[in-house]
Amino acid sequence: MKAFVTGGSGFIGQHVVRKLIDRGYEVNALARSERSVGILTALGATVFAGDITDTASMRPAMEGCDVVFHMAAWYHIGARDWMQAEAINVGGTRRVLRLANELGIPKIVYTSTVAVFGDTQGQLVDETYFNDGPFLTEYDRTKWLAHYKVALPLIEKGAPIVIVQPGVVYGPGDTAFVAQMMRMFYRGLPALPGADLVVTYAHVDDIAEGHILAAEKGRIGESYILAGPAIPLNEMIDFWGHLLGKRSPQVKISGRYLRPFAPMMETAYNLVPSMPSLFSGEATASLGATYMARADKARNELGWKTRPLQTGMLETFKWIAETEPEPSPQEKEKKLALLAILSATVIFMFWFLGRRKK
Repeated sequence: MKAFVTGGSGFIGQHVVRKLIDRGYEVNALARSERSVGILTALGATVFAGDITDTASMRPAMEGCDVVFHMAAWYHIGARDWMQAEAINVGGTRRVLRLANELGIPKIVYTSTVAVFGDTQGQLVDETYFNDGPFLTEYDRTKWLAHYKVALPLIEKGAPIVIVQPGVVYGPGDTAFVAQMMRMFYRGLPALPGADLVVTYAHVDDIAEGHILAAEKGRIGESYILAGPAIPLNEMIDFWGHLLGKRSPQVKISGRYLRPFAPMMETAYNLVPSMPSLFSGEATASLGATYMARADKARNELGWKTRPLQTGMLETFKWIAETEPEPSPQEKEKKLALLAILSATVIFMFWFLGRRKK
């Protein structure tokens, strides 16, 4: 069996490529940077230089394959290069899926996301749920376009596409939302903004397994949510405290109180390049949202399973401890400046909220 993979050097992609090779697949992987070439070569894939926004560059690698995994995507919360989102998530997806269909690839697995449902307003939804916006982030909006305006119309025309929809993914090697929160907690988190934010949590290795199960067992034209348990952020922080024997932040602020300050946080984010993306205006606007979905269909039809949360989180914290850098004097100064800005922002928020109650 031969597989063509986009996004194979990414967080989920590396695990998918490794699992495919372990199963005996021959893997052709697309790479657009030297870094990606190095990662994919080390994994044992045959690497082809190319880009999902360039159809011709993908054709030689995709021809003759038995399955295509399209995982490449633009994923940045609060990123300053947001204009790339539509070109990659929508335009790139259209090119990959159309080419795979044109070449007669028997099975195409497209990685969508639970984020296409947007804020579910407290509902634990399944694959039948539909929401057409408005969306809180550019990532949500452009992945919605790719899912509903690219993938589903191609399925209706007969393209052999199976869609997988991961929720929030965590694990060693992560650099996104959960890893940032875990590192901040590990270092000592003084306050928790958006304590009522609810997302699902699944280990990256389990998500990768779900991709391959979708290729091997998934029904063409169907979508499969790959999501772990849905847990409010304040409860997850308490869980981390229990695992590590650390005290949870004493100040926990509901997201509904912070959302009005998103424009101010965006200004601060733009002024301080070292500020984590968790404090961007876009991230602040998402606080208090619920990205809740259930994976019953994937469990029943694909036999998908997830490891215990305690096992996965302990493994991830072990990796965080091993990779935590020793801060330089300059980094310490930046951290102090950042903490001063954040502290001032929190104080202002409490002052403002107090005035509104009068």
